[in-house]
Amino acid sequence: QVQLVESGGGLVQAGGSLRLSCAASRSIDSCNTEGWYRQAPGKQRELVAVITSVSDRNYADSVKGRFTISRDIPKNTVYLQMNSLKPEDTAVYYCQARFLGNDYWGQGTQVTVSS
Repeated sequence: QVQLVESGGGLVQAGGSLRLSCAASRSIDSCNTEGWYRQAPGKQRELVAVITSVSDRNYADSVKGRFTISRDIPKNTVYLQMNSLKPEDTAVYYCQARFLGNDYWGQGTQVTVSS
């Protein structure tokens, strides 16, 4: 099993930046992928960014060039650096990890971008 705890959300003005952190209970080097998803009110959860065990990265088109996913293996932590934030980025952001074929989720952290 993997427990995931997100932090770093908050309220920011449009154009600002936030960095989300996801602390894992086990070595993230043992996970196949880690990712960040988000869910806005009334919408389905969507993929924001994913990083593989060999550090390949993929991003949703809506965040390319603005968001960066990264891993700190010794700290068992995955980050999402979010720059040039827009009001449409407002959502609850969830960390996800795939380990031995199972997906694990954090509790989510709220990001609110004011215009």
